[in-house]
Amino acid sequence: MTTDISKPRGRPRRFDPVEALAAAQKLFHAKGYDAVSVADLTKALGINPPSFYAAFGSKAALYSRVLDRYADFGAIPLQQILRADRPVGESLAEVLVAAAHAYADPEASGCMVLEGTRSNEVEARESACVFHVAAQDAIRRFIAERHPEDADRLADFVCTTMAGLSASARHGQSLERLEATARLAGKALMSSV
Repeated sequence: MTTDISKPRGRPRRFDPVEALAAAQKLFHAKGYDAVSVADLTKALGINPPSFYAAFGSKAALYSRVLDRYADFGAIPLQQILRADRPVGESLAEVLVAAAHAYADPEASGCMVLEGTRSNEVEARESACVFHVAAQDAIRRFIAERHPEDADRLADFVCTTMAGLSASARHGQSLERLEATARLAGKALMSSV
């Protein structure tokens, strides 16, 4: 008697949307939006294309949901760092060091939001820009509460430095070098406010 054990018995494994978002986040972060295909996503999520489209609508819609998740699990914790009970320069310097550490992950280097703002697909780029602008505004508001005259130039400096850190991490720069850059920029910020 021969038994075919190649097919699993019982109900098929249920699709877990939370696990799917986590898997998609890893893929988008590691490769960038443009380099990830629907085939890559369906393989990583363990679903077929019709199920993918039924669950998420489109690759760009999934990316938008992943960005929401990234804001909660992966982005720089701006609300925790930018606190009114700390000096402005010290807080901004910590944001840059936190960025260096977050961006240095060898499996998902750089900032998924910043990298997404350069996407070739308009819908994905616009989704990433919403998060990017929100982060810029949070930094600018934090500075403006105590130094309104310096808010634009300092926020621009911080955001431009973060973009440079993200790009350098994507190109393989080590954590040590990223952190050294962040600390140097942090010294300039602390002497400015």
